[in-house]
Amino acid sequence: MQNQGEKRSGQNFLWGALILTAGMAVVKVVGALFKIPLQRIIGEYGMGLFNVAYNFYGPVFSLATAGFPVAVSRLVSESSSQGRWQDVDEVRKAALPLFLGIGAIGTIAVTLAAPFYCEFAVGSPQALFPMLALAPAVLFACCGSVYRGYFAGLGDMRPTAVSEIIEALIKLVLGLWCAGAIAQAGQRELAQSGTVFGFAPPTADAGEFLVLALSAAGAVLGVTAGSLGALLYLWIRFRLGGGAGEGALGKSPPAARRRETVWRLLKITAPVAAGSIAMNAGGLIDATFLQNRLGDIMKSDPAGLLRAYPGMIPTVYLDNPESIPTFLYGCYTLALTLYLLVPAITQAFGVSALPAVTRAWARGEKRALQGSVASILRLTALFCFPAGLGLTALAEPVTRALYGAGPSTPLVAGVLGILGPASLLTALSTPLSSMLQAVGRADLPVKLLGIAMALKIGVNWVLCGIPEINLLGAGVGTLLCYLFLTVSQLYCLQKVTGTRFSAKRVLGRPFLCALVCGAAAFGGHGFLIRLLPDQALFCLGAAILLGACVYGTGALLLGAVRKSDLLMLPGGQKIAKTLEKRGWI
Repeated sequence: MQNQGEKRSGQNFLWGALILTAGMAVVKVVGALFKIPLQRIIGEYGMGLFNVAYNFYGPVFSLATAGFPVAVSRLVSESSSQGRWQDVDEVRKAALPLFLGIGAIGTIAVTLAAPFYCEFAVGSPQALFPMLALAPAVLFACCGSVYRGYFAGLGDMRPTAVSEIIEALIKLVLGLWCAGAIAQAGQRELAQSGTVFGFAPPTADAGEFLVLALSAAGAVLGVTAGSLGALLYLWIRFRLGGGAGEGALGKSPPAARRRETVWRLLKITAPVAAGSIAMNAGGLIDATFLQNRLGDIMKSDPAGLLRAYPGMIPTVYLDNPESIPTFLYGCYTLALTLYLLVPAITQAFGVSALPAVTRAWARGEKRALQGSVASILRLTALFCFPAGLGLTALAEPVTRALYGAGPSTPLVAGVLGILGPASLLTALSTPLSSMLQAVGRADLPVKLLGIAMALKIGVNWVLCGIPEINLLGAGVGTLLCYLFLTVSQLYCLQKVTGTRFSAKRVLGRPFLCALVCGAAAFGGHGFLIRLLPDQALFCLGAAILLGACVYGTGALLLGAVRKSDLLMLPGGQKIAKTLEKRGWI
C-alpha cells in the first residue's frame, strides 16, 4: 500500500510538473512571438528602451513569481498534509497583506528610482516612459504570487499555468495594439504639425525617437495589464472554490499565530528569493553596463565603434550619435530573445525528473541517485546541445527569417552566434541548480551564481569598453559566466552527493552529435541558398530538417540515448519499447 501511495504521489507530482512546464513553454513561445512583431513596430531603438525597463523589472518579477510562491506553497503543502486546514487559510491571510506591502514598496521604489537609473546608470533618459508604465506590474505580480503558491501547495498547478498563459496573451494582444496605435498616432501628428501628442520636439529626428519611446511604453502597458489580468483570474478562481471548505476548517486544529506564520514565510522566502533574483540579474547587468560602456566609447573613440559595424547602423542613428548605444543594445536584446528559448524548452526534463533525485537522496540510494543525475543531464544535453549550436550555425538566416532583412541583421546574427553556445550552458545550469537544492544545499547555487555574476560584470566592463569588441563583449560575458557556473555546479553536486559519473560519457556524445548536426545544417543551408536564392524560408527549413535527421541518426548510432533516460519522460515507456524493437537502444 505504501508503494502504491508513493507511486500515486510521484505521478501527481510529475503531472503537476508537466502542466506547469507546458504552461511555461507556451509563455516562452508567446513571449518570442510578442517581440518579433514588436521589433518591426518600434525598431531596434524602441526595443532597447523596452528592454531597459523589462530587465530592471526582471529580478523583481522573478521574486514575485518564484520566491514568494515557493514560500506560500511549502507552508500550505506542509499544513494540508497534516490536516491543519486553519493553518492553510492562515498562510493565505498572512501572505496577502505581507506581499501586498512588499509589492507597493516595489512599485514606489521603481517609480522613484526610474529617473536616476535611466539618466545616470543607463544613459538613456527616454527609457523613463517604459519604466513608469511597468512599475504597477510589481504590485500585481506580488499579489498574484500568493494565490499561485496557495494552489501549488494544494497540488493544483493548473491555476498557475493558466494564469501565466493569460498574462502572456494579454501582453501579446494589448501590448502590440498599444505600441502600434501610439506609433501610428504619433507619426501622423508629427508629420502634420511637427508635434508629438502636443509636445514640440526640437528636431524631426528627436520627434521620431520620442514616438518610439512612447510606443515602447505602450508595449510595456501590455505587460502591466497582463499581470493584472493574471491576478484577477487567480482571485476569481479562488473565490469559485479554491478554499478548504467549512467542514474541513471546523475539524482542523486552531491556526498558529499570525506573527509566527509571517516569520516562517519570510524565513523560507529569503534564500529562494536570493537565487531567483540572481538568475535574472544577467539581463540587468547587460542593460546597465552595456549601454554605459558603449556611451563611453562614443565619447572617446566613436570612429572605432562605427568601424566595427560598416553599413549596419541606419542613417537616422548616425545623424544622432547619442542614440547609437540604445540602438546597439536593442540589437543585442533581439539575439537575447532567441537565446532564452533554449533553456526554457529544456527545463521540462529537470523539473519532471527531480522527484527521483529527491527520493534517492532521502533514502540514501547512491546508485539510483547517480543514475537519475546522469539521466537528467543527458536528456537536457540531448535537446539543448543541438538547439544551442544550431542557433550558432544558422544565426544569420534565423535572424533574417524572424526579424526581416535589414542593415542590422549581420549585427544581431553576430551576437546570436556567441549566445548559441551560452544557451546550452544556461540550459544545463538550471537542472544542476535544482538538483543541488533537492539534496539540501540550496545555498550553493546562490553563492556560485553570485560569483558568476561578478565575473560577468568584470568581463562586460572590460570587453564592452573596447571599440573593436563592444557589443560582442556582453555575449562573451554571458558565455564565460555560465561556463563557470555549469562546471562549478557539476563539481559541487558530485562532491556533495559522493557520486561519480563520466562527464565525457554523459555530455560528450550529445555534444559530438550536436557539432555534426550544426555542421550539416550550416553546409546544407549554404548549398541550398546558392541554388535557390529566392527561397530563403524553404532553405532554412530544409537545413533545420537536415540537421535534425543527422543529429537523431548520430545519437542512436553512438548510443547517446539510453532506455533509463526515456523512462523518465512522459510516454517514455512507449518510445523505449518502439526503439528497442528496432534495435536502436
